Amino acid sequence: MKLGIVGAGMIVTDLLSFIDQIPSITLEAICSKPDHKDKLHAFHKKHQIKNVYTDFEDLLCDEQVDTVYIGLPNHLHFAYAKKALLHGKHVICEKPFTSNLAQFLELKELSQQKELVLIEAITNQYAKTYLVLKEYLDQLGDIKIVACNYSQFSSRYEKFKEGDIHPVFNPAMAGGALMDINLYNIHFTVGLFGLPDKVHYRPNVENGVDTSGILLMEYPGFTGVCIGAKDSTGSNHVNIQGNAGFIHIEGSTNDITSFTCAKNNEESVQVEQSTPMHRMYDEFVEFERIITQSDLPKAKRMLNHSENVMRVVEMARQSAILTPM
Repeated sequence: MKLGIVGAGMIVTDLLSFIDQIPSITLEAICSKPDHKDKLHAFHKKHQIKNVYTDFEDLLCDEQVDTVYIGLPNHLHFAYAKKALLHGKHVICEKPFTSNLAQFLELKELSQQKELVLIEAITNQYAKTYLVLKEYLDQLGDIKIVACNYSQFSSRYEKFKEGDIHPVFNPAMAGGALMDINLYNIHFTVGLFGLPDKVHYRPNVENGVDTSGILLMEYPGFTGVCIGAKDSTGSNHVNIQGNAGFIHIEGSTNDITSFTCAKNNEESVQVEQSTPMHRMYDEFVEFERIITQSDLPKAKRMLNHSENVMRVVEMARQSAILTPM
């Protein structure tokens, strides 16, 4: 996979911290706005990235780039992904895929017309421990309750209250707790149980954006509860409870390294998989395989999963009467 990176923020720094450990991925180019030129050249020097661009069109015209990774603020995902697909590039897009369902469906149709891989970078769907967890679900009997809490007080929250609005708190830029931190919980739950029948979102709204909220997803026989907060912190965890046992994860749904499975009246079992050097490592190993081997069926399955997530987000925003994006 010959990668062109778009962006220069924290998520790109994360990516560059481990990507050289996947030899089959070559860093062909990096691009961001002219304001970031010094940072781009620092990345270029430190990580041996072949080309630096401050114009996205230049990156798209680079024939050595076959895949574009989009690590930009949420509201820019759609436009950049569409341009990349139109230039015949595979696309790896950071979560949330797009600002709304209509944008997602347009990208999906375009990628399928051009037979290109379009895939969402979402860590938990590729984590080895999460994939093993799926194999334990049948041991729980009938599922009765699913509860996920991912709450992390944002370092930008106080400035937000003072009127300094970062994109992550800007409703016009697809910001808010639902589109950011709670999205991991939605991916986690939808990845296990599919699209729910009904969705209800109860947000705490400040200055027109949800700074935290509780999402209810109704499935046949049980309700899933997803709590996401950027205005407060708490004990991050997951409980999946059935009439024959439960699974417990201590920690957030974006970095799953172990879980406990306990069947009724039996001793609990701790399940751990080998931990990668970075939470994003496993997903990029799989992205490289999908693209190099042209595994379009797997790409389609993951795209269908992302569509279900976007449908949940759309229903959630409608139920809370949040401003359309």
